[in-house]
This record gives sequence, structure tokens and C-alpha cells, in this order.
Amino acid sequence: MSGTCLFCRILAGELPAERVYEDDDVLAFHDLRPQAPVHVLVIPKQHVSGAAEAPSPELWGGLMAGAVRVAARLGLDQDGYRLVINSGEGAGQTIPHLHVHVLAGRRFHWPPG
Repeated sequence: MSGTCLFCRILAGELPAERVYEDDDVLAFHDLRPQAPVHVLVIPKQHVSGAAEAPSPELWGGLMAGAVRVAARLGLDQDGYRLVINSGEGAGQTIPHLHVHVLAGRRFHWPPG
């Protein structure tokens, strides 16, 4: 864990978060600035700054399985949801800790934006 990483500080219990799911691999909590009626962030417990730095298929499997479990736990699998990963500043990543956005509760369009 990085002592200055916002998400690592949430994992360490140094900062509050409205937690919705946790297992051995991930922690999920509500986004403080939601972009949809439901907006949950799923983060790996291992500090990884972005997708390119993710070390293993096991990390990816745990992260994506966690995101799907969050959606099911919140009942989002009934109407649908979107999973988003922004990797790098150019893609809109603002916290340098890999995370999946679970978004739901409104109609999404393609292309996004």
C-alpha cells in the first residue's frame, strides 16, 4: 500500500468510505462524486496504479468478479449496469490506483460521453 494513495488510505481505514462489499481481493464503496444514480468503485487491495501495471490474471479475475458481485448485491443485474476502467490521465483516471466504476440507474448511450 502507498501511504499517500487516497484509495490505499481508505483500505487502511484512515479515510471514511461508504463500503458496500469486501472480500480477500477487493473493496467496493460508493463514489463521492457519482456520475449516475448508482456509482460504486471497486478497487484491488493490492496497490496497482493502472491497468498496464496490473501484475497478474488473478488480480484481474478478482477485480472483475468483485465488480459483478457488487452489481448482483445491489440488484443491478436486473436492469443492467456498466463497468468502466479508465487507465491513465488521458483516459480520465484521476486516482492512481486501479479501479472499476460500476454505474447504473440511468440509460447509458454508446459511444459514451
